[in-house]
Amino acid sequence: MKKYIVVLVSIIIIGFILPENFQMPVEGASKNDYNPKSFWYYPWGRSITHKGIDIYGKLGRNIKPATNGFVIYSGQFGLGGNVVIILGAKWRIHYYAHLQETDISSFSWVNRSRYIGKLGSSGNASGKSPHLHYSIISLFPYFWRIDNNRQAWKKMFYLNPIDYLESK
Repeated sequence: MKKYIVVLVSIIIIGFILPENFQMPVEGASKNDYNPKSFWYYPWGRSITHKGIDIYGKLGRNIKPATNGFVIYSGQFGLGGNVVIILGAKWRIHYYAHLQETDISSFSWVNRSRYIGKLGSSGNASGKSPHLHYSIISLFPYFWRIDNNRQAWKKMFYLNPIDYLESK
């Protein structure tokens, strides 16, 4: 039993040590293609608060992962429409939504040079300008991030993608 605990702790530590090396997920996009005030914007439709950023671009533009990782899911998922969900370094989930199509299969490894889909307006973005909704969700809570905003308890899990994309 002790051996399994050591292996599990080692895997968790390795996950935190791995570098993220962020890149802009929408090919050809820059910080001019998203609103820097859109993260945690309220009110935001059925989700109440916007827990990511929307990166706009031309329909069908290639999407690459912001960081290397393991594809947990690729396909249709509720309001997100066509989505790709990737587990990356630091035990963070990278959620890519509203894709026109996905180009990667679930349960596969993906690096930053691999295309995962095309920019679109699927799900609840239907009829809106093509964009990628990009969220970063931590599996380990950041308790110090809780404040008095709407749904503030969720802030311990949702990280602002702009902080990572602009620091690259």
